[in-house]
Amino acid sequence: MRLFVLQLLLFLSIQTVWAETLEGRVVSVHDGDTVTLLMPGNKQVKIRLAQIDAPESAQAFGQKSKQSLSEMVFSKTVKVEKETIDKYGRTVGTVFVDGLDANREQVEQGMAWAYRQYLHDQSLVQDEDIARQSKVGLWSDPNPVPPWEYRHAGKKAKLANINAKETELPKSTFDGACGRKRYCKQMSSCDEAMFYLSQCGLNRLDSDGDGVPCEALCGKK
Repeated sequence: MRLFVLQLLLFLSIQTVWAETLEGRVVSVHDGDTVTLLMPGNKQVKIRLAQIDAPESAQAFGQKSKQSLSEMVFSKTVKVEKETIDKYGRTVGTVFVDGLDANREQVEQGMAWAYRQYLHDQSLVQDEDIARQSKVGLWSDPNPVPPWEYRHAGKKAKLANINAKETELPKSTFDGACGRKRYCKQMSSCDEAMFYLSQCGLNRLDSDGDGVPCEALCGKK
């Protein structure tokens, strides 16, 4: 009986976290899947729209995707059904404005992809398929590149550039530096962070194991 009660309490606590709802006014739209919410008490919260991935700003339709989301939510009061907090400290959730699911609307209008890596509602894939067949938004491009692939290619290019620069520099540039620094906040540049990762074996700088250290210095989504 005691075990049943504990399991029930755990279930209810999980449901409570899942059902947490934020409400505030959108004061900034960063791109097609990220906004900033102004909460009571002048508290600002950055919101990452869950389960979707919009084109990056430099990609085709990146600015149009941002404009689409801005027209829906900017300067409006919205509700956010919170799911989690991501590794960048952003609140991840579904944004509702005037009863409209902004996350789904971005996909239906061809302004975002269903984000397979974090997807738990498969109906978004169906919405994406309909948008693709209708050639709306980004699907009017004959060869649209998923933003996660675009970011990965960008990281690889940046990493290759960093490695190329390091091979041109004599090792004496960082002579005696190994072992003196331990954390990203101590790094003065991306080049130095990459040196510590590749030459000094300081693997803690690459927390997500993607080969790019100190993403605040070397770039992140």
